[in-house]
Amino acid sequence: MITAQRLTDRKREAIIQAAITEFRENGFDATSMDRIAARAAVSKRTVYNHFPGKEELFSEMLARLWESSQEALDRPYCASQPLRVQLLTLVQEKMKMLNNANFMDLARVAVAEAIHSPERARDMIGKLGEREESIQVWIRAAQADGQLKAVDAGFAACQLQALIKAFAFWPQITMGQPPLSEAMQVCVVNSAVDMFLGEYRLTAAP
Repeated sequence: MITAQRLTDRKREAIIQAAITEFRENGFDATSMDRIAARAAVSKRTVYNHFPGKEELFSEMLARLWESSQEALDRPYCASQPLRVQLLTLVQEKMKMLNNANFMDLARVAVAEAIHSPERARDMIGKLGEREESIQVWIRAAQADGQLKAVDAGFAACQLQALIKAFAFWPQITMGQPPLSEAMQVCVVNSAVDMFLGEYRLTAAP
């Protein structure tokens, strides 16, 4: 038997999924609470009971986007494993995420909204930015283990991800280029890791 709480949770999830689809297909401005309610098969009042407006639903979508990216990169630093092997695995997971069609669809909506309404997007993304990214956590742990130079971990993480996104994110988001081939993915990942370690690694260990 479905409890009232489970039914409420199901409706909330249906609303979120409907909103994600609407934002993805129509963008922020063209999406309405009426359309979201219709797609979720709930009343408009139910939608408003869960979310006061589109901004809150869009924030929830960004949170889902952020969480999905962090779950894919949830690989803690391990002192007993070779540094390059760990970083290769971490960056390979990042590349895999950037080739996920659902993730890229949501990212396009988020980027488009940031362009059309930078103030709104800045506030929403700022809340997400308060949480530390997995790659940054890994870098800080490697620094504490004496494997990487004591530079700003956030700066180093941004550099590493920029090496990947220059090939596997921004061209696809802004110019509609196709995802990278598997061979090109391997090339970009290996090159980015070697460049990063060439700059920041302290030891000569593999």
